[in-house]
Amino acid sequence: MVTDQDPERAGWEYKGLPPGSAAPLSELGSLGWNVLAGDTGTPVAILRASALASNVAIMTEFCQRHGVSLAPHAKTTMSPELTGMQLGAGAWALTAAVPHQVAALLAFGARRILVANEVTDPGALRWLAGVLAAPGAPEVSWYVDSLAGVELAAAALPARPAGQRAQVLLEVGHRDGRTGARTLGDALAVAEAASRCGRLDLIGVSGYEGTIGPGRDEATLAKVDEFLVLMREVFEAVAGRGLLAGSPEPVVSAGGSTYFDRVVTELGPLRDRGARVVLRSGCYLAHDHGQYAGSSPDQLPGWDLGPFQPAIEIWGRVLSRPEPELALVNFGRRDVSFDAGLPVPVRWSPLSAPGALPASDLTVTGLSDQHAFVRVPAGHRIAPGDLLGAGISHPCTTFDRWRLLLITDDSYRVTGAARTFF
Repeated sequence: MVTDQDPERAGWEYKGLPPGSAAPLSELGSLGWNVLAGDTGTPVAILRASALASNVAIMTEFCQRHGVSLAPHAKTTMSPELTGMQLGAGAWALTAAVPHQVAALLAFGARRILVANEVTDPGALRWLAGVLAAPGAPEVSWYVDSLAGVELAAAALPARPAGQRAQVLLEVGHRDGRTGARTLGDALAVAEAASRCGRLDLIGVSGYEGTIGPGRDEATLAKVDEFLVLMREVFEAVAGRGLLAGSPEPVVSAGGSTYFDRVVTELGPLRDRGARVVLRSGCYLAHDHGQYAGSSPDQLPGWDLGPFQPAIEIWGRVLSRPEPELALVNFGRRDVSFDAGLPVPVRWSPLSAPGALPASDLTVTGLSDQHAFVRVPAGHRIAPGDLLGAGISHPCTTFDRWRLLLITDDSYRVTGAARTFF
Protein backbone atom coordinates (compact mmCIF):
# COMPACT_ATOMS: atom_id res chain seq x y z
CA MET A 1 0.00 0.00 0.00
CA VAL A 2 1.22 3.51 -0.77
CA THR A 3 1.24 5.55 2.45
CA ASP A 4 2.44 8.94 3.60
CA GLN A 5 5.12 7.16 5.61
CA ASP A 6 7.07 6.01 2.54
CA PRO A 7 10.73 7.01 3.00
CA GLU A 8 10.84 8.57 -0.44
CA ARG A 9 13.03 11.65 -0.63
CA ALA A 10 11.99 14.93 -2.19
CA GLY A 11 14.84 15.48 -4.58
CA TRP A 12 15.48 16.43 -8.19
CA GLU A 13 12.80 13.98 -9.36
CA TYR A 14 10.09 16.46 -8.40
CA LYS A 15 9.76 19.80 -10.13
CA GLY A 16 8.69 22.58 -7.85
CA LEU A 17 11.23 21.72 -5.17
CA PRO A 18 14.39 23.78 -4.64
CA PRO A 19 17.53 22.46 -6.35
CA GLY A 20 19.47 20.23 -3.99
CA SER A 21 16.47 19.32 -1.86
CA ALA A 22 16.78 15.91 -0.22
CA ALA A 23 14.27 15.92 2.64
CA PRO A 24 11.96 12.94 3.10
CA LEU A 25 8.58 13.64 1.53
CA SER A 26 6.89 12.98 4.85
CA GLU A 27 8.87 15.86 6.42
CA LEU A 28 8.13 18.59 3.86
CA GLY A 29 5.48 20.08 6.10
CA SER A 30 7.90 20.54 8.98
CA LEU A 31 10.65 22.44 7.12
CA GLY A 32 9.10 25.88 7.51
CA TRP A 33 9.06 26.58 3.78
CA ASN A 34 6.97 29.41 2.40
CA VAL A 35 6.29 29.74 -1.31
CA LEU A 36 6.30 33.56 -1.17
CA ALA A 37 9.64 33.57 0.64
CA GLY A 38 11.23 31.68 -2.23
CA ASP A 39 11.83 28.48 -0.28
CA THR A 40 10.54 26.29 -3.10
CA GLY A 41 11.57 25.99 -6.71
CA THR A 42 9.58 27.52 -9.56
CA PRO A 43 7.34 26.80 -11.21
CA VAL A 44 5.57 25.11 -8.33
CA ALA A 45 2.05 23.70 -8.00
CA ILE A 46 0.30 24.25 -4.69
CA LEU A 47 -2.95 23.17 -3.08
CA ARG A 48 -4.47 25.34 -0.36
CA ALA A 49 -5.39 23.06 2.53
CA SER A 50 -8.32 25.19 3.67
CA ALA A 51 -9.95 25.04 0.23
CA LEU A 52 -9.51 21.27 0.00
CA ALA A 53 -11.07 20.75 3.42
CA SER A 54 -13.97 23.08 2.64
CA ASN A 55 -14.70 21.42 -0.71
CA VAL A 56 -14.68 17.95 0.84
CA ALA A 57 -17.03 19.10 3.60
CA ILE A 58 -19.45 20.72 1.13
CA MET A 59 -19.72 17.66 -1.11
CA THR A 60 -20.05 15.34 1.89
CA GLU A 61 -22.90 17.44 3.26
CA PHE A 62 -24.58 17.62 -0.16
CA CYS A 63 -24.54 13.82 -0.49
CA GLN A 64 -25.79 13.28 3.04
CA ARG A 65 -28.57 15.82 2.58
CA HIS A 66 -29.78 14.11 -0.60
CA GLY A 67 -29.25 10.51 0.49
CA VAL A 68 -26.76 9.67 -2.25
CA SER A 69 -23.29 8.11 -2.22
CA LEU A 70 -20.04 9.50 -3.61
CA ALA A 71 -17.43 7.61 -5.59
CA PRO A 72 -15.12 10.49 -6.52
CA HIS A 73 -13.38 10.14 -9.85
CA ALA A 74 -9.80 9.53 -8.76
CA LYS A 75 -8.43 10.15 -12.26
CA THR A 76 -8.65 13.86 -11.39
CA THR A 77 -5.77 13.65 -8.91
CA MET A 78 -4.46 10.05 -8.82
CA SER A 79 -3.07 10.95 -5.41
CA PRO A 80 -3.01 8.68 -2.35
CA GLU A 81 -3.08 11.69 -0.06
CA LEU A 82 -6.08 13.32 -1.75
CA THR A 83 -8.11 10.17 -2.35
CA GLY A 84 -7.37 9.24 1.24
CA MET A 85 -8.90 12.54 2.31
CA GLN A 86 -12.03 11.73 0.31
CA LEU A 87 -12.33 8.20 1.67
CA GLY A 88 -11.76 9.52 5.18
CA ALA A 89 -14.75 11.83 4.69
CA GLY A 90 -16.97 8.88 3.89
CA ALA A 91 -16.70 8.33 0.13
CA TRP A 92 -18.41 5.03 -0.72
CA ALA A 93 -15.89 4.06 -3.41
CA LEU A 94 -13.31 5.50 -5.80
CA THR A 95 -13.82 5.79 -9.53
CA ALA A 96 -11.19 4.89 -12.13
CA ALA A 97 -11.20 5.16 -15.92
CA VAL A 98 -8.62 2.57 -17.04
CA PRO A 99 -7.08 -0.62 -15.60
CA HIS A 100 -3.80 1.10 -14.74
CA GLN A 101 -5.72 3.43 -12.46
CA VAL A 102 -7.37 0.42 -10.81
CA ALA A 103 -3.93 -0.97 -10.02
CA ALA A 104 -2.86 2.38 -8.57
CA LEU A 105 -5.97 2.74 -6.44
CA LEU A 106 -5.52 -0.77 -5.09
CA ALA A 107 -1.98 0.22 -4.11
CA PHE A 108 -3.44 3.28 -2.37
CA GLY A 109 -5.54 0.90 -0.28
CA ALA A 110 -8.94 1.29 -1.97
CA ARG A 111 -11.34 -1.61 -1.38
CA ARG A 112 -14.18 -0.65 -3.72
CA ILE A 113 -13.49 0.68 -7.22
CA LEU A 114 -15.94 1.61 -9.94
CA VAL A 115 -14.35 1.65 -13.42
CA ALA A 116 -16.43 4.23 -15.23
CA ASN A 117 -15.53 2.86 -18.64
CA GLU A 118 -15.60 -0.27 -20.76
CA VAL A 119 -12.69 -2.70 -20.40
CA THR A 120 -12.08 -4.51 -23.69
CA ASP A 121 -8.37 -5.35 -23.39
CA PRO A 122 -8.25 -9.16 -22.93
CA GLY A 123 -5.05 -8.93 -20.90
CA ALA A 124 -6.55 -6.34 -18.56
CA LEU A 125 -9.72 -8.44 -18.20
CA ARG A 126 -7.66 -11.50 -17.27
CA TRP A 127 -5.77 -9.41 -14.72
CA LEU A 128 -9.07 -8.16 -13.26
CA ALA A 129 -10.31 -11.75 -13.09
CA GLY A 130 -7.22 -12.66 -11.07
CA VAL A 131 -7.67 -9.70 -8.73
CA LEU A 132 -11.28 -10.62 -8.10
CA ALA A 133 -10.50 -14.30 -7.52
CA ALA A 134 -7.89 -13.66 -4.83
CA PRO A 135 -8.77 -14.25 -1.15
CA GLY A 136 -10.22 -11.12 0.42
CA ALA A 137 -10.65 -9.56 -3.01
CA PRO A 138 -11.74 -5.92 -3.31
CA GLU A 139 -14.92 -4.96 -5.13
CA VAL A 140 -14.21 -3.87 -8.69
CA SER A 141 -16.90 -3.25 -11.28
CA TRP A 142 -16.75 -1.95 -14.84
CA TYR A 143 -19.03 -1.02 -17.74
CA VAL A 144 -20.52 -2.96 -20.62
CA ASP A 145 -22.44 -1.25 -23.42
CA SER A 146 -22.45 -3.85 -26.21
CA LEU A 147 -22.82 -7.56 -26.87
CA ALA A 148 -19.15 -7.62 -27.87
CA GLY A 149 -18.17 -6.11 -24.52
CA VAL A 150 -20.17 -8.76 -22.67
CA GLU A 151 -18.52 -11.52 -24.71
CA LEU A 152 -15.02 -10.16 -24.08
CA ALA A 153 -15.62 -9.94 -20.33
CA ALA A 154 -17.12 -13.42 -20.16
CA ALA A 155 -14.26 -14.92 -22.15
CA ALA A 156 -11.72 -13.64 -19.61
CA LEU A 157 -13.41 -15.24 -16.61
CA PRO A 158 -13.43 -19.06 -17.07
CA ALA A 159 -10.65 -19.61 -14.54
CA ARG A 160 -12.57 -18.01 -11.69
CA PRO A 161 -13.77 -20.32 -8.90
CA ALA A 162 -17.33 -21.56 -9.12
CA GLY A 163 -19.88 -19.11 -7.81
CA GLN A 164 -17.65 -16.04 -8.21
CA ARG A 165 -18.69 -13.65 -10.93
CA ALA A 166 -17.56 -10.22 -12.03
CA GLN A 167 -19.71 -7.17 -11.38
CA VAL A 168 -20.58 -4.97 -14.34
CA LEU A 169 -22.78 -1.94 -14.89
CA LEU A 170 -24.80 -1.27 -18.01
CA GLU A 171 -23.67 2.03 -19.50
CA VAL A 172 -26.19 4.33 -21.14
CA GLY A 173 -24.90 6.98 -23.55
CA HIS A 174 -26.27 9.92 -25.47
CA ARG A 175 -26.16 10.93 -29.12
CA ASP A 176 -22.77 12.35 -30.18
CA GLY A 177 -21.41 11.42 -26.76
CA ARG A 178 -18.83 8.89 -25.73
CA THR A 179 -19.51 5.24 -24.92
CA GLY A 180 -22.85 3.83 -23.78
CA ALA A 181 -25.94 2.21 -25.31
CA ARG A 182 -27.93 4.93 -27.06
CA THR A 183 -31.48 3.55 -26.80
CA LEU A 184 -33.64 1.67 -24.35
CA GLY A 185 -33.82 -1.28 -26.75
CA ASP A 186 -30.04 -1.49 -27.18
CA ALA A 187 -29.54 -1.21 -23.42
CA LEU A 188 -31.97 -4.03 -22.70
CA ALA A 189 -30.27 -6.29 -25.24
CA VAL A 190 -26.91 -5.78 -23.49
CA ALA A 191 -28.48 -6.33 -20.06
CA GLU A 192 -30.09 -9.57 -21.16
CA ALA A 193 -26.80 -10.81 -22.67
CA ALA A 194 -24.92 -10.03 -19.45
CA SER A 195 -27.57 -11.84 -17.41
CA ARG A 196 -27.55 -14.91 -19.68
CA CYS A 197 -23.81 -15.39 -19.94
CA GLY A 198 -23.50 -16.84 -16.42
CA ARG A 199 -20.17 -15.19 -15.64
CA LEU A 200 -21.26 -11.62 -14.94
CA ASP A 201 -23.41 -9.99 -12.28
CA LEU A 202 -25.18 -6.94 -13.64
CA ILE A 203 -25.33 -4.66 -10.59
CA GLY A 204 -26.71 -1.45 -12.04
CA VAL A 205 -26.91 1.27 -14.67
CA SER A 206 -24.49 4.13 -15.21
CA GLY A 207 -23.87 7.06 -17.52
CA TYR A 208 -22.18 10.42 -17.82
CA GLU A 209 -23.99 13.63 -18.60
CA GLY A 210 -20.97 15.94 -18.61
CA THR A 211 -20.26 15.45 -22.31
CA ILE A 212 -23.60 17.00 -23.29
CA GLY A 213 -22.25 20.51 -22.84
CA PRO A 214 -20.15 22.70 -20.56
CA GLY A 215 -22.70 25.31 -19.51
CA ARG A 216 -25.93 25.74 -17.59
CA ASP A 217 -28.04 27.42 -20.27
CA GLU A 218 -31.61 26.21 -20.62
CA ALA A 219 -31.01 24.22 -23.80
CA THR A 220 -28.07 22.30 -22.30
CA LEU A 221 -29.89 21.61 -19.04
CA ALA A 222 -32.89 20.29 -20.97
CA LYS A 223 -30.63 17.83 -22.81
CA VAL A 224 -28.98 16.79 -19.53
CA ASP A 225 -32.37 16.13 -17.97
CA GLU A 226 -33.54 14.21 -21.04
CA PHE A 227 -30.52 11.95 -20.81
CA LEU A 228 -30.98 11.36 -17.09
CA VAL A 229 -34.62 10.46 -17.71
CA LEU A 230 -33.43 7.87 -20.26
CA MET A 231 -31.07 6.47 -17.62
CA ARG A 232 -33.95 6.23 -15.16
CA GLU A 233 -36.14 4.47 -17.73
CA VAL A 234 -33.37 1.99 -18.52
CA PHE A 235 -32.85 1.24 -14.83
CA GLU A 236 -36.59 0.70 -14.29
CA ALA A 237 -36.86 -1.54 -17.34
CA VAL A 238 -33.81 -3.63 -16.44
CA ALA A 239 -34.89 -3.96 -12.82
CA GLY A 240 -38.44 -4.77 -13.89
CA ARG A 241 -37.19 -7.71 -15.93
CA GLY A 242 -35.23 -9.09 -13.00
CA LEU A 243 -31.90 -8.51 -14.70
CA LEU A 244 -30.28 -6.89 -11.64
CA ALA A 245 -30.53 -10.02 -9.54
CA GLY A 246 -26.77 -9.95 -8.96
CA SER A 247 -27.07 -7.09 -6.47
CA PRO A 248 -29.26 -6.70 -3.38
CA GLU A 249 -28.74 -2.94 -3.68
CA PRO A 250 -28.45 -2.07 -7.40
CA VAL A 251 -26.42 0.98 -8.36
CA VAL A 252 -27.44 3.87 -10.56
CA SER A 253 -24.60 6.28 -11.15
CA ALA A 254 -23.92 9.56 -12.97
CA GLY A 255 -22.73 13.02 -12.09
CA GLY A 256 -19.55 14.94 -12.79
CA SER A 257 -18.76 18.24 -11.07
CA THR A 258 -21.15 20.37 -13.14
CA TYR A 259 -24.59 18.73 -13.14
CA PHE A 260 -24.64 16.61 -10.00
CA ASP A 261 -27.62 18.65 -8.76
CA ARG A 262 -29.62 17.51 -11.80
CA VAL A 263 -28.58 13.91 -11.14
CA VAL A 264 -30.04 13.87 -7.64
CA THR A 265 -33.26 15.44 -8.95
CA GLU A 266 -33.78 12.97 -11.81
CA LEU A 267 -32.23 9.80 -10.37
CA GLY A 268 -32.77 10.36 -6.67
CA PRO A 269 -36.33 8.93 -6.76
CA LEU A 270 -34.84 5.53 -7.68
CA ARG A 271 -33.83 5.20 -4.03
CA ASP A 272 -37.48 4.29 -3.45
CA ARG A 273 -36.86 1.23 -5.67
CA GLY A 274 -33.92 0.16 -3.52
CA ALA A 275 -31.20 1.72 -5.66
CA ARG A 276 -28.00 3.26 -4.39
CA VAL A 277 -27.56 6.54 -6.27
CA VAL A 278 -23.84 7.20 -6.75
CA LEU A 279 -22.24 10.47 -7.86
CA ARG A 280 -18.79 10.32 -9.43
CA SER A 281 -17.75 13.97 -9.19
CA GLY A 282 -13.98 14.47 -9.13
CA CYS A 283 -12.99 18.06 -9.94
CA TYR A 284 -15.00 19.51 -7.06
CA LEU A 285 -12.07 18.69 -4.77
CA ALA A 286 -9.68 21.20 -6.33
CA HIS A 287 -12.34 23.28 -8.14
CA ASP A 288 -10.80 26.00 -10.35
CA HIS A 289 -10.85 29.60 -11.55
CA GLY A 290 -12.37 28.74 -14.93
CA GLN A 291 -14.55 25.91 -16.21
CA TYR A 292 -16.03 24.82 -12.88
CA ALA A 293 -16.02 28.27 -11.31
CA GLY A 294 -18.60 29.22 -13.93
CA SER A 295 -20.68 26.04 -14.09
CA SER A 296 -20.80 24.42 -10.65
CA PRO A 297 -24.19 24.16 -8.92
CA ASP A 298 -22.86 26.38 -6.14
CA GLN A 299 -23.63 29.30 -8.47
CA LEU A 300 -27.38 28.64 -8.23
CA PRO A 301 -29.61 30.99 -6.21
CA GLY A 302 -30.90 28.24 -3.91
CA TRP A 303 -27.49 26.81 -3.02
CA ASP A 304 -26.87 27.22 0.72
CA LEU A 305 -23.83 25.05 1.41
CA GLY A 306 -21.23 27.71 0.70
CA PRO A 307 -19.11 28.09 -2.42
CA PHE A 308 -16.55 25.59 -3.65
CA GLN A 309 -13.13 27.21 -3.45
CA PRO A 310 -10.32 26.96 -6.00
CA ALA A 311 -7.56 25.06 -4.23
CA ILE A 312 -4.95 24.70 -6.96
CA GLU A 313 -2.53 27.42 -8.05
CA ILE A 314 0.67 27.51 -10.09
CA TRP A 315 3.38 29.95 -9.03
CA GLY A 316 6.25 31.08 -11.22
CA ARG A 317 8.98 33.69 -11.38
CA VAL A 318 8.87 36.66 -13.69
CA LEU A 319 11.77 36.12 -16.09
CA SER A 320 11.64 39.25 -18.18
CA ARG A 321 9.66 42.39 -18.88
CA PRO A 322 10.90 43.10 -22.39
CA GLU A 323 8.03 45.47 -23.27
CA PRO A 324 6.07 47.89 -21.04
CA GLU A 325 2.92 45.77 -21.21
CA LEU A 326 4.48 42.29 -21.36
CA ALA A 327 5.96 40.03 -18.71
CA LEU A 328 7.26 36.49 -19.23
CA VAL A 329 6.77 34.03 -16.36
CA ASN A 330 8.39 30.61 -16.07
CA PHE A 331 5.34 28.34 -16.22
CA GLY A 332 3.89 27.10 -19.48
CA ARG A 333 2.07 24.31 -21.25
CA ARG A 334 4.16 21.70 -19.44
CA ASP A 335 2.89 22.99 -16.11
CA VAL A 336 -0.71 24.20 -16.46
CA SER A 337 -3.90 23.14 -18.19
CA PHE A 338 -4.99 25.11 -21.23
CA ASP A 339 -7.60 22.85 -22.83
CA ALA A 340 -10.47 24.70 -21.13
CA GLY A 341 -9.00 28.19 -20.79
CA LEU A 342 -5.73 29.90 -19.97
CA PRO A 343 -4.45 30.37 -16.41
CA VAL A 344 -5.91 33.26 -14.42
CA PRO A 345 -3.48 35.44 -12.40
CA VAL A 346 -4.73 35.69 -8.83
CA ARG A 347 -1.82 37.02 -6.75
CA TRP A 348 1.72 38.28 -7.14
CA SER A 349 4.53 38.73 -4.65
CA PRO A 350 7.41 41.24 -4.98
CA LEU A 351 10.88 39.80 -4.48
CA SER A 352 11.82 42.78 -2.33
CA ALA A 353 8.84 42.52 0.02
CA PRO A 354 7.17 39.09 -0.13
CA GLY A 355 3.41 39.12 0.32
CA ALA A 356 0.32 38.10 -1.61
CA LEU A 357 -0.95 41.09 -3.59
CA PRO A 358 -3.98 41.01 -5.93
CA ALA A 359 -3.24 40.34 -9.59
CA SER A 360 -6.65 40.93 -11.14
CA ASP A 361 -5.20 43.55 -13.49
CA LEU A 362 -2.85 40.98 -15.09
CA THR A 363 -3.88 38.61 -17.89
CA VAL A 364 -2.25 35.50 -19.33
CA THR A 365 -2.60 35.85 -23.11
CA GLY A 366 -0.65 32.79 -24.24
CA LEU A 367 1.58 29.88 -23.29
CA SER A 368 4.60 28.20 -24.78
CA ASP A 369 6.22 25.10 -23.33
CA GLN A 370 7.97 26.90 -20.46
CA HIS A 371 6.65 30.47 -20.61
CA ALA A 372 3.46 32.35 -19.84
CA PHE A 373 2.87 35.57 -21.76
CA VAL A 374 1.29 38.04 -19.33
CA ARG A 375 -0.30 41.35 -20.30
CA VAL A 376 0.66 43.95 -17.69
CA PRO A 377 -0.50 47.56 -17.29
CA ALA A 378 2.35 49.79 -18.38
CA GLY A 379 2.75 51.34 -14.95
CA HIS A 380 2.61 48.08 -13.00
CA ARG A 381 5.69 47.47 -10.86
CA ILE A 382 5.93 43.69 -11.30
CA ALA A 383 9.52 42.93 -12.30
CA PRO A 384 11.95 40.08 -12.99
CA GLY A 385 12.37 37.95 -9.87
CA ASP A 386 8.87 38.61 -8.58
CA LEU A 387 6.42 35.74 -8.16
CA LEU A 388 3.11 35.35 -9.96
CA GLY A 389 0.43 32.89 -8.84
CA ALA A 390 -2.27 31.77 -11.25
CA GLY A 391 -5.42 29.74 -10.93
CA ILE A 392 -6.31 27.25 -13.63
CA SER A 393 -9.26 25.93 -15.59
CA HIS A 394 -9.94 22.15 -15.57
CA PRO A 395 -7.94 20.58 -12.72
CA CYS A 396 -7.43 17.16 -14.36
CA THR A 397 -4.99 18.39 -16.98
CA THR A 398 -2.97 20.34 -14.45
CA PHE A 399 -2.65 17.50 -11.94
CA ASP A 400 -1.26 15.17 -14.58
CA ARG A 401 1.64 17.56 -15.21
CA TRP A 402 2.91 17.23 -11.63
CA ARG A 403 4.29 14.29 -9.67
CA LEU A 404 4.16 16.37 -6.50
CA LEU A 405 1.98 19.29 -5.42
CA LEU A 406 2.78 21.15 -2.21
CA ILE A 407 -0.03 21.70 0.28
CA THR A 408 -0.01 25.12 1.94
CA ASP A 409 -1.95 27.15 4.44
CA ASP A 410 -3.52 30.44 3.39
CA SER A 411 -0.23 32.25 4.05
CA TYR A 412 1.50 29.91 1.57
CA ARG A 413 3.46 28.12 4.28
CA VAL A 414 4.06 24.54 3.16
CA THR A 415 2.25 22.07 5.42
CA GLY A 416 2.51 18.88 3.39
CA ALA A 417 2.49 17.41 -0.08
CA ALA A 418 0.34 15.32 -2.39
CA ARG A 419 1.90 12.85 -4.82
CA THR A 420 0.33 11.81 -8.09
CA PHE A 421 0.62 8.53 -10.02
CA PHE A 422 -0.45 8.94 -13.64
